Amino acid sequence: VDQSMQLLILILNALIFFATDTRAFSLHPTFSFLRTRPICSTHTRTPPPFISADSSRGGLRVLEWIPSQKLLVGTARFVWNTIWLTMLSELAPQSPDGAYIRPAPQTGSTSSTWPADLPAIAGRYHVYLGNACPWCHRVSIALALRGLLGTEISLTNLIDNPERASRGGWCFDESDPDPLCGASDLRAVYNHCTPGGTYTGRCTAPLLVDLKVGAIISNESGDIVRMLNAFNSHRGSEPVVNLCPPELIAQIDETNRWVYTQINNGVYRCGFATRQEAYEQAECELHEGLARCNALLSSHRFLCGDTVTEADVRLLPTICRFDGVYASFFRCGRRLVRSDYLNLKRWLREMLMLTGPDLFDLSGARNSYYSNLFPLNPGGIVPAGPTAADLEMPIGAAQADPLAFTWSEC
Repeated sequence: VDQSMQLLILILNALIFFATDTRAFSLHPTFSFLRTRPICSTHTRTPPPFISADSSRGGLRVLEWIPSQKLLVGTARFVWNTIWLTMLSELAPQSPDGAYIRPAPQTGSTSSTWPADLPAIAGRYHVYLGNACPWCHRVSIALALRGLLGTEISLTNLIDNPERASRGGWCFDESDPDPLCGASDLRAVYNHCTPGGTYTGRCTAPLLVDLKVGAIISNESGDIVRMLNAFNSHRGSEPVVNLCPPELIAQIDETNRWVYTQINNGVYRCGFATRQEAYEQAECELHEGLARCNALLSSHRFLCGDTVTEADVRLLPTICRFDGVYASFFRCGRRLVRSDYLNLKRWLREMLMLTGPDLFDLSGARNSYYSNLFPLNPGGIVPAGPTAADLEMPIGAAQADPLAFTWSEC
């Protein structure tokens, strides 16, 4: 969200506020007649006919004095839809038929293997992650499962605030400052890592950087997850978790392909669709994908067999958020994980126990979606739930289960 988008945010919020509360109008000199104030007379001032004497009714009661309800509704719908489409096209690029098209990552390595020219040295590399973002979440899951989180590779937890950030939505909190250049937001990190100091692309997370030379390694989550599986610093001969066993690579890649299209990106295709046909197609494909996962998990402990693989890592962030955020916010809750996809529900609980439930804050993510993606929720009301407790998500530290993983020598 750039500065022009921030201005539109403020204007839209002001319009909503003023249009729904008579008292708000009365604060502006133009609408001073709405103020309730004492006068030096025994007579009570009669308000204009379209202002209710009953303050509990609120608003301007436009329908009582407008000459044509059809004109009012048509005009309001046109203006609102025009603003909505304009804002949504900035937030989520659209195809001509109203389907969401996710922009591709724009910088860093185009390879999904750890760069050969970068030594696997603990403490040299750093990732920037945000709690609400599912693409960041898959990176934190890979770090946690491989024992790299905070030890081999350091990380910064970003906060999402599109009004503070100069581009995009990510900035830094005082409790978790930027270790590279003391940046105030993620755009400054991108600028610092760009020759000439001016980055022109999208400032997205996750972002993997080399702290030693101040360079971006990648901002593509799928590539970062695959890279991290090949990152093995000097840990002796101790076996390490392998999320991509060679014998399963083809199966993992094929599973990743349809899980991304139908589920990971499918929820966003539902939420950001601007035409009914595009929404219905995305919603149908999403639930076909969820049903397919549920069927696979009826005969396997995990998506590609009896051990956790990269395919599970990439699916988990979406399932974590599905009942608690996506089902309602993106209008795709015709069926729910907790009641309709029971094998997925079992798998979700197991995965959260393996990764550590504290890796993700559901309430924080819900607040972010409902507060910051304002074109989809202009009023800014955040639902009270369902919470992690409502969904019976486990709590506490990660639970070790060596049999859940494939192990390889460094």
